[in-house]
Amino acid sequence: MANTDSVSVRIFSLNCWGIHYLSKHCSQRYAMIGDMLCKEEHDIVLLQEVWSEKDYLFLKKKLACSHPHSHYFKSGVIGSGLAIFSKPRIHDTFLYRYSLNGYPYMAHHGDWFGGKAVGMAVFKLGSLIANVYVTHLHAEYCREKDSYLPHRVVQAWELQQFICHTSAGADVVILGGDLNMHPQDLGSRLLRSYTGLRDSYLETAKFDGCENGMTLIANNPFINKRELSPFENGIRIDYILFKGSSKTEIYCDSMSTTKGSVPDHPFPYSDHEALTSELRLESHTPPEIGRDTQSKDQDSAAGKVAKLVDIVTEARTEVKVGLHWAERMRYTAARTGVMGLALLFLELAIAAVPWLALGAEQPFPRTSFYLLAALCFAILLITSLLYIFYTMELKSLQGAEDQMRLAVGSLQEKLRGFPLAQPHKAMRRPPEGQEPSAFDPVE
Repeated sequence: MANTDSVSVRIFSLNCWGIHYLSKHCSQRYAMIGDMLCKEEHDIVLLQEVWSEKDYLFLKKKLACSHPHSHYFKSGVIGSGLAIFSKPRIHDTFLYRYSLNGYPYMAHHGDWFGGKAVGMAVFKLGSLIANVYVTHLHAEYCREKDSYLPHRVVQAWELQQFICHTSAGADVVILGGDLNMHPQDLGSRLLRSYTGLRDSYLETAKFDGCENGMTLIANNPFINKRELSPFENGIRIDYILFKGSSKTEIYCDSMSTTKGSVPDHPFPYSDHEALTSELRLESHTPPEIGRDTQSKDQDSAAGKVAKLVDIVTEARTEVKVGLHWAERMRYTAARTGVMGLALLFLELAIAAVPWLALGAEQPFPRTSFYLLAALCFAILLITSLLYIFYTMELKSLQGAEDQMRLAVGSLQEKLRGFPLAQPHKAMRRPPEGQEPSAFDPVE
């Protein structure tokens, strides 16, 4: 293999926790983040939860010398919170907003108002084209009873679809962000297996950071330890993932995370730890592949496709659970709306008594009628909005389930095309993070 080009790129990712009036020391932390980024001079900076455009403009002005190129992805009521700053020029951008993102009436969680999405930026690194993605998935508020799991699985499904469909011509693919999933969660396995993305933490030659690469740690003063239960020491939900192509090899030479406290400062940059990965990109000429190697590659690919069938089938099961729940909630909203309508008709009938019986007095005070009418209209309005929302949720879940069903059929058909595939190989799982895409061509 003869190398023709070698490029090093430093990637930075951080969930900034930038919710003004709710996040602690928000303005001071943005100033700290800006100072740190100016000093460290990463090549590409991927930020999440930059909810205020004023904060983005503040960082843009502060980083004008070190990171002259930037883009802010706008979405939802308060924005997607996604931003990119870079040394290399940004040639193109695109935003895809997830079809499902929690419930509007869960205002204390706030995910629905954020318009969670995935943003893409296209860079030219030397002679290589790099597609860089930044995203933030729905949070997991209770692991034991996770009502948002179907939504997060659909988000992971749409994320892998977006990456697969937009990165066909790219030499390098990089994804950074807060996935809100543990490494072995269903959505994480679905994303990595389908796209072939590799985990910087698992691939790095040198690591300096929190134990097990955790990005939410108990030692962070902004963290409520009860939120980490049952993981007392912390969890890993922020990632920098990458993959090369047939023309490009990519290696992670080093990776680091912050460790809570920041030297010479009274508090950390965020409630999440920041990630930095040093990636080395090497372009090369694809080597000739002999028959023996091709046979082994086909055998390996068959096992990966079989494993992917299991993962997508598991994802379909979770989506069907979400479908059942959405159908129940829509039925409840419709039934409550019918009760409100019946109550309104009853009130109108009572109000018509004095007009039908001449001389009869109204049996109830006028104020009671006004209050009852207001209650009826409120019930009708709320239940109508909920019915519409659950219908939209139902359609999105049905669409995702249909796509997964088609994908399973396609994968099973592809699996039948491997003469060396053995059923027992579908049960084997390679080490975490070392899962090339099942759709990579075998040459």
